[in-house]
Amino acid sequence: MLRAVLFDFNGTLVDDEPIHFELFARVLAEEGVALSADEYYRSYLALDDRGCFAAALKAGGSPAEPTRLERLVARKASYYRERIRRDGYPFFAGALERVEELAAAGLALGVVSGALKEEVEGALEKAGLLARFKVLVTAEDVAAGKPDPQGYRCALEALNGEPPLPARLFHPHEVLAIEDSPAGLAAARAAGLATLGVAHTYPAAELAAADFVLERLADLRPPDLLARFA
Repeated sequence: MLRAVLFDFNGTLVDDEPIHFELFARVLAEEGVALSADEYYRSYLALDDRGCFAAALKAGGSPAEPTRLERLVARKASYYRERIRRDGYPFFAGALERVEELAAAGLALGVVSGALKEEVEGALEKAGLLARFKVLVTAEDVAAGKPDPQGYRCALEALNGEPPLPARLFHPHEVLAIEDSPAGLAAARAAGLATLGVAHTYPAAELAAADFVLERLADLRPPDLLARFA
């Protein structure tokens, strides 16, 4: 039985992975380090901002001291805010409707993301959806990002431990993670969750480790999903 759905954020709900790549590349170029799209999508996409900068600096032979990383993360966040103020949050087609439908079906909802909390909360609040989510696990809440399962384990703890408390505990097999990347799917599977891959960012063949795959989040039909887990 399906009782909860945990969404990845970038690349799953919000179509902003190209924006993040552009801003990572911009900040790193300012530091004298080049970042190609191939490198980003192959190696860094699933990392949080701090992890991405640390890995890219190391690959470029440049020091990655903690204070430097904090400055780069803050600079990228300021660039992201400027872009969003100008253009708004680019939600995927059907994403807002699927969230509303799943909430109306009585499922507990959450986000598990390597994005900054202000970015996740800002997008959901702007869309009028923040109240639909019981759990938000973001970059500030974990020491290790995906493919490490820490974020999903934190989300399970929050589902069971934060009010409103469930009538009975959520078990991992009752929770579905929706992800757009192999690393995200690996994190969810390591936490024991059921998984759905959406081929927004990677081709469906690269998401074959998921329990099932859809081309787009817009293709998800909550009645069919509930029937699958009945």
